[in-house]
Order: sequence, then C-alpha cells, then structure tokens
Amino acid sequence: MTHELIAITMFGTMLVMLLTGQRVFAAIGFVAAGTALLLYGQGAIEMPFNAAFKLFNWFPLLTLPLFIFMGYMLSESGIADDLYKMFHVWFGNIKGGLAIGTIGLMVVISAMNGLSVAGMAIGASIALPEMLRRGYDKVMITGVIQAGSSLGILVPPSVVLVLYGMIARQPVGQLWLAGAVPGLMMATLFVVYIAVRCRLQPHLGPTLSREELDVPFAEKLRLLSAGIIPFLIFFCMTGLFVMGITSLVESSAVGATGALLAALVRRRLTFAVIHQTVKKTLGISCMFLWIILAALAFGAVFDGIGAVRAIESLFITRWELTPWQVLLMMQLSYIFMGMFLDDTAMLVIVAPLYVPLVIALGFDPIWYGVLYTITCQIAYMTPPFGYNLFLMRAMAPKEVSLADIYRSIVPFVLVMTFGLILVMVFPQLALWLPSLVYGR
Repeated sequence: MTHELIAITMFGTMLVMLLTGQRVFAAIGFVAAGTALLLYGQGAIEMPFNAAFKLFNWFPLLTLPLFIFMGYMLSESGIADDLYKMFHVWFGNIKGGLAIGTIGLMVVISAMNGLSVAGMAIGASIALPEMLRRGYDKVMITGVIQAGSSLGILVPPSVVLVLYGMIARQPVGQLWLAGAVPGLMMATLFVVYIAVRCRLQPHLGPTLSREELDVPFAEKLRLLSAGIIPFLIFFCMTGLFVMGITSLVESSAVGATGALLAALVRRRLTFAVIHQTVKKTLGISCMFLWIILAALAFGAVFDGIGAVRAIESLFITRWELTPWQVLLMMQLSYIFMGMFLDDTAMLVIVAPLYVPLVIALGFDPIWYGVLYTITCQIAYMTPPFGYNLFLMRAMAPKEVSLADIYRSIVPFVLVMTFGLILVMVFPQLALWLPSLVYGR
C-alpha cells in the first residue's frame, strides 16, 4: 500500500467514525493507534506514551484550565449580567443600540473567556430576550449573537489559538497578539453593518422608550463601573504580558485570580458558584487534553508515513498549483468541514497536514493561524450543520425558528468573508502587533 493510500485510508476511517457519532478524541486516537500497530507492530505501543509526555512537558498547557476557569467564574458570578445592563443603558438611545451593545458585550466576554460557547450562552440567555421584548427584529439579533459569540475564538485569550500553537508548535503569545487586531476589526465591521442597516431600516432596531432612558446620571455612572472590573482583569492579564512583566502562564494565573477576587468583592463567591465553575472548567479542560493527546499521536503517524511530503508533491509538482491556489483550497476545505465538525475537530484533523505545507509554501504560520481561526468563525455559521446554528437553536426562545436562524447569518457571513479577505490581502493586520512586541 502506498503512502498516499495509507493517508487517504486514515482520513476516510476517521471521518466515518466521526459521522457515526464517536467522540472526536476517540475517533482520532483510535485511527492513530490502529494505523501505528498495523505499520510498526508492537513497538508502536510507545507512541501514545511519547505523545503524552510531549504534551505534559509543554508548559503553556497550564494556560488552558486557568483561562477557562476565569471565564466561567465571571459568567457564573453574574458579572456578565452587570455588563449587559451597562450596555443597555448607555446605548439604548441609538437605533440598533442594544445590538451594538451586544457586540461590545461579546468582545468583553471573549477577552474574559476565549471560548465561543460562553458568549453564545450569555447572549442567548441575557441579550436575546431583552431585545425581543423591545421590538428588535428577531432575524437580525439572532445573527448578531451568533456572529458576536464567534469572536471568542479570535480575540485573546483565544483557547483555539492556544490549541493551534500546541499542535503547530508556534508561540502562543505571538498568536494571541496576531488575533487581537483582526478580532477588533471584525467586531467593528459588525457594528458598522448594524448601525447602517438600522439607520436605513429603523424598525429593525428601535430606540428604547423615554421611560427606560430616563435614568439618573449617577445611576449611569454606577452601571459604568460594571465594566471596570473586566477591564482591570484584562489589562492585568494581557497588558502585563505584552509589557513583558509576566509570562504567558503567569498572565493566565493573574486572570484566574482576578476573576476570583472580583466575585469575592461583589459578594457573589458562593459555594454554588465555585462548584459550577470548577465542574465546567474540569470538563472542558479534560476534553481539550484528550483531543490534543490524540492529535499528537495522529500527527506522529501521519508525518511518519511521509504523507505531508506526498500531498505537497501532488499540489505543487503534479497539479502545478500556485501557493495562493493551494491556500484557497485549504480555506475552502475548512468551510466544508465546518458544516459537520467543530473548530477543534477540524484543527486536529488537518493541522498535521496543513501547517507543514503552509511553511513549505513560504507563508507565515502565525498569519495562517489567524486565517484558520477566521475561517472557523465562518464555518461555525455555515448551513446545514454549522456549530453555532445548533447552539442557537437549542438556546433561543420558541418564537425564533430554525429558518430564522439560517436567514440571520447570511449578512454576517458576508461581513466575515470580507474581513478574511482583508487579512489575506494585508497580512500586516495580523503580523503588525507581534512584530511590534517581539520584533519578528
């Protein structure tokens, strides 16, 4: 059997197992272990052990549970609710103001959590009912929450970029900084779209009533203080890291400690909050650890059979594709896989193949990590089985149908595609900040 056929068989078997409903880490790990035993015999039993030690020797791995803990602590303690009240009061007198405020809330939640699921849960449970009650168009605001929550995997501290750094062996600090400007740019594009559309069609995002806007200035200032704690946590976590005062792991510890102290200061650090936070942190962290372990084992087998060099030879030598044509093919494959898989599954399936190919083609792997993440954002919202579509369906009230959810994402997917093109055409949007801080 040729190396190309082995690689195709590995991918085919893994996809079949995923389509049968197997867990991602189980499908990937089983294919890796089975292929290793068939190719190398009993000596292949050392492969998962080597992958495990490689994983646990990677010090930045400590950032994962700490960032996840920070996000869930801020969410479970109700600090996210305070943030929405602040945006509600300060943006309520603008057409589409609550939708714009929701994007702002999502950016802050992304900077506190690094996961899109948290933003989706907060947006669907807090922002969506409030906007529906005030006459906002259900199709538009459903798209707002889905698009805004997708920022969680791009704005630092993005857990997806941490995973990409582990699997692609790239510095996580540079990946974070690379995602900051494109993430804020994407949020700005969402805000511009909402503002322009609500200006042209005021009925989609009406202003609040006079009674709701009649809030004393002192109360507005008090609500504004709700944003101070998340800002301080984000500054202490990311600002100290950028200034070189703390390392990556130390920054994550600062963020987790800051979230704990914030809940304590607000007198919301109850046993129930601690229990739920620790429970969810443990579940998510263990899931990621198993997936990374399976991905490392799969990558070792895949690289060992020479599949990467075979694919490179196929694209460049036989098909005579240009580097940019190969890159576009890779991005389109992410869109296709995103119809069926989440971002983590896509990453561990194709990273062992794509990252070496990207480097061989002369592209910057840090820049490509941002492209991958933005494409995942688009894939999250692509029918028929986009990840965010089903999360929204599970969390949305009864009056929001599946057809409404599908219709809602069309303009936001177009906006995100425009943002992706900007980052592809102007790589410095992603590389400027890492170059400034690290002198790359």
